[in-house]
Amino acid sequence: MTVAILLTVSNINPIFAQNDAKLVYYGSDSIGHNFDPMDSVEVSLLTCSPHEEIYSLYGHSALRWHSGEQDIVFNWGMFSFNKPYFVLRFVFGLTDYELGAYPYDTFWPYYKKWGSSITEQVLNLTNDEKRQLQQALIENLKPENKVYRYNFFYDNCSTKPRDMIEGCINGKVIYNEREDFAPTFREMVRECNRYHSWSKFGNDMLLGVKADMKTSREEQEFLPHNLMYDVARAQIYENGTYRPLVKEERLLVPPGVHKWGFGLGIGPYEAFTLLLLLSIGIALYEWRKKKIARWWDVLLMTIQALVGVVLTVMIFSQHPTTSLNLNLLLFNPLPLLFIPAIIKGKRNTWRKLQLTMLLLFAIGGIFQTYAEGMWIVALCLLIRLKK
Repeated sequence: MTVAILLTVSNINPIFAQNDAKLVYYGSDSIGHNFDPMDSVEVSLLTCSPHEEIYSLYGHSALRWHSGEQDIVFNWGMFSFNKPYFVLRFVFGLTDYELGAYPYDTFWPYYKKWGSSITEQVLNLTNDEKRQLQQALIENLKPENKVYRYNFFYDNCSTKPRDMIEGCINGKVIYNEREDFAPTFREMVRECNRYHSWSKFGNDMLLGVKADMKTSREEQEFLPHNLMYDVARAQIYENGTYRPLVKEERLLVPPGVHKWGFGLGIGPYEAFTLLLLLSIGIALYEWRKKKIARWWDVLLMTIQALVGVVLTVMIFSQHPTTSLNLNLLLFNPLPLLFIPAIIKGKRNTWRKLQLTMLLLFAIGGIFQTYAEGMWIVALCLLIRLKK
């Protein structure tokens, strides 16, 4: 979500007001009976289903603080495309997100408009735990604390609410580990991009070997729907007793109609199949005419090298799964050095180097899952090794 009404600590009152640097925990009713305001407070985990915008394909999580006096959403997914070099910073893992707090009535209409559902899980917290969470949220909302360095897998809008919840519990949160569920980061990202084939392709190209390792329950919770599943089955263990972490689940906004996909007409597999057919056609033309289409070699080598430049740059990204990418065995800047020789008709050295890269790329396929259609592209390059 890119736009919201940001509130400061001072105007999230009355419950979040500070009085002489101390929170006001108690009050009294009209006839003088003391009460604890936390009795009327509900703290919930909100999980929003994905919609078709690229930045929302993974869903969203937030915390809701709801009482008779106020209804506030705490959202760690605030960012702006208008910040300088946003795309470049995101690619290098240098994007800063921040915590925003704003009325629930400005939160849910956005997701309803896009057809996303919102599921609310009311947390089974004691009043003391609510107070601890309240204090933590106040601290996190301070200008010096609300901005954080976003990490797609390890520190995002889903992990932040989880860590905030766990930090306020007087005991320990015990999760029901799923023994039959250990997907890789790549598998989870692919599933979220299943209707966006080119987005899935781009992610697959940028993700390296580490994205093909099995994940733990904690790592899987970078996705909001995984966190929702785990929280629903979690227990709080304290002083020898257990209580459910969630006491009630509600569907606040039902799912609407989605229109998935970019509408480009063809996906990577179809596009690269056409490339292969074109390569075969050019090879047959060369065989019949007894000549080499150097322009085609130069074009393929240029594309191969430019993709390699992007992948080489990603080595320096702060994203933890991009540093070791075996796509670099075939897609790297080296072809740029050999283009002049190809133009002059000197192909032998390049043919040997390209064959070596293709063999290494094939071996790398044992350790890393390549993007859809990459084997077809490799075959196109292999065809060009003919004499």
